[in-house]
Amino acid sequence: MKPVVILPQAAEDIEAALDFYDRIDSGAGGYFVDCLLQDLDQLSRVHGFHRVQFGLHRMLAQRFPFGIYYRVQDECVQVFAILDLRMEPSWLREELEHRNG
Repeated sequence: MKPVVILPQAAEDIEAALDFYDRIDSGAGGYFVDCLLQDLDQLSRVHGFHRVQFGLHRMLAQRFPFGIYYRVQDECVQVFAILDLRMEPSWLREELEHRNG
C-alpha cells in the first residue's frame, strides 16, 4: 500500500467536476467527491495494474465517467489528472501529454 498524492492540477480537476455536478443537482458534487475518495483509497492498494494510456496508468472511476491518471513512484502514487472520459480523445491526449511533460 502506498500513499496517493494528488498533484495540484488533479485537485483542480476534482474542484471543476464538483462544481459541474453541483450545477446539475445540488449535492451531486459532494457525492462525486465521496465516490472519488473511495476510488483513490482503492488506488493506494491496487496501483500499477491499470492500462497505460498517453504515458500514464489509467484507473476508471467506479461510479462516474472519469479516468484517474497516475504514475507509481518509489514512495507514492502520483495522480496527474482526473478527467471526464466523455471529452474528445484528442483533447485528453493533449492535456495528458502537457501534464506528463
